[in-house]
Amino acid sequence: MSVAAGIEVVEDGLLGGRVRLRQPAKGYRAGMDAALLAAAVQAKAGERVIEAGCGAGAVLMQIAARRPGVRLTGLERDPALAALARENAALNGADAQILEGDVAAGVRALGLEPFDHAVSNPPFFDDPGALRAPAEGKRGAWMADDGLAAWTRFLLKAVREGGTITVIHRADRLADLLAGLGATAGSFAVRPVHAFADAPAKRVLVRAVKTGRAPLRLLPALVLHDRGGGKHTAEAEAVLRGEAALPF
Repeated sequence: MSVAAGIEVVEDGLLGGRVRLRQPAKGYRAGMDAALLAAAVQAKAGERVIEAGCGAGAVLMQIAARRPGVRLTGLERDPALAALARENAALNGADAQILEGDVAAGVRALGLEPFDHAVSNPPFFDDPGALRAPAEGKRGAWMADDGLAAWTRFLLKAVREGGTITVIHRADRLADLLAGLGATAGSFAVRPVHAFADAPAKRVLVRAVKTGRAPLRLLPALVLHDRGGGKHTAEAEAVLRGEAALPF
């Protein structure tokens, strides 16, 4: 454990040790959702990707390891986390710029050209009455102060026509995601994520194409755990180690 960006941090290894990630010792820590989101991004070398709410950079660093040559931008409103994301970019030799700003301010405030891809793991809740107040260190990651709609608006504005938007969120917010992104995007593909094969999906990975018109596709589910023993299913383990992706 060490101190960086004014907070206590720990260093974790991701993708089988290919990525080194420094993140806060207390508060929100990136985990499975970040790994799945990064595995779902299908950017090519030279293309530009922006992540809304990048935190300490867990998703960006895994995209960089999975997709060499991709140009990355992260937006984070917490200055301490933004500083950590910059450290992680340097630590991993990633081509990533980290900007400080709020999703609610919109894309225009960044003064950047539209991106080829936009990704996000938005805060899961936007109603403070829906759950017990999270610890202060986790509030920004759990609570969307301006609602999920602010995130979908940002993502839609961030990409060019034909660009992709990829999001991981709670399965029970799927209808809200489709409604929000459906304003100017289509060609939806949805991959449910189940903790166990016999349990309801807790997460969904959603990809949309700006101005896309193809029918919605429901993809095969990803099952994370096997009640028979191992910590993860073979498919989930391959994704977490960076040996497999989650294509759309």
